[in-house]
Amino acid sequence: MRQLDVSGSAAAARRAASPEMFKHVFLTGPPGVGKTTLVQKACEALVSSGTAVGGFYTEEVREGGRRVGFDVVTVTGERAHLSRVRDLAASSRGGREYTVGQYVVDLPSFENVALPLFRNVGPANGGGGKVFVIDEIGKMELFSQSFVGAVRQTLDGSSCTILGTIPVPKGRPLVLVEEVRGRRDVKVFTVSKENRNSILQDVLATLQDCLTEHSTLY
Repeated sequence: MRQLDVSGSAAAARRAASPEMFKHVFLTGPPGVGKTTLVQKACEALVSSGTAVGGFYTEEVREGGRRVGFDVVTVTGERAHLSRVRDLAASSRGGREYTVGQYVVDLPSFENVALPLFRNVGPANGGGGKVFVIDEIGKMELFSQSFVGAVRQTLDGSSCTILGTIPVPKGRPLVLVEEVRGRRDVKVFTVSKENRNSILQDVLATLQDCLTEHSTLY
């Protein structure tokens, strides 16, 4: 098995070779290509190396082989509905209904779990670098204006490095997604079926660069 190098010495060598510095790392690619799986593998490697990790990822929910929706899952294991197909979705009780394709978004459920994570996004105990996972910034999540504001504030802040995912451009542009894609302090990796099994090392190396740069600046 290939050894995952998340050491500071490797990061220092790369910084000396490249003047371009990034603050955050995002993965993009078509649905189902394996972005969330990569995020989870990166989190496991970071935690095993002693890096503090927070945030959430999105996980599909299947029943009887059929995809019926998505859950938001925190890195500590807390889970809540993000969306469900219409026949399984909770009633909106007369309020506005948010939909993406066949899925009805449970905005209160998503916000109740995701938003408090941003309030605890500060540096790790002891002042070390912290990675904050946002998987993903997509159509469903962007119905929440509070989420949009929290993401922007975290991107501009100095408390953590974000490991996030964004969808590939399709149809009408998503404003926040394009903001992220166009930021000079964001490194975007495009995940494909061809590279998804080999790109993890590059993602971890760039995250280590971000964390090391953060520690020298703050």
